[in-house]
Amino acid sequence: MAKRTKSGLKRKRQDVKRAVRNQAIRSRVKTVVKDARTTEQPGGDSLLAAISALDAAARKGILHPNAAARKKSRLTRWANSQTRASA
Repeated sequence: MAKRTKSGLKRKRQDVKRAVRNQAIRSRVKTVVKDARTTEQPGGDSLLAAISALDAAARKGILHPNAAARKKSRLTRWANSQTRASA
C-alpha cells in the first residue's frame, strides 16, 4: 500500500491509470486475435490487424516481446494450415 507521502500517493494514482490503460489494450489484443481465428478467410486483413495489435502491445511494454512473437508465430502457422487445408 502506498505510504501517505506525496510521492507515494502520486505513484498510486499513476499505477491505477496505467492498469486501466494496460487492461484495455490487453483486452483489445485478445479480441483482435480471436477475430483473426474465427474469420471466414484466414490470413486476410484480420490476421494483419492481429499482428499489428500484438506488435503495438509489445512496443508499449504491455506484452513481453517474446510472448508477442510467440503469439504471432502460432497465429500465422494456424492461418497457413487453414489456407492449405482449404486449397
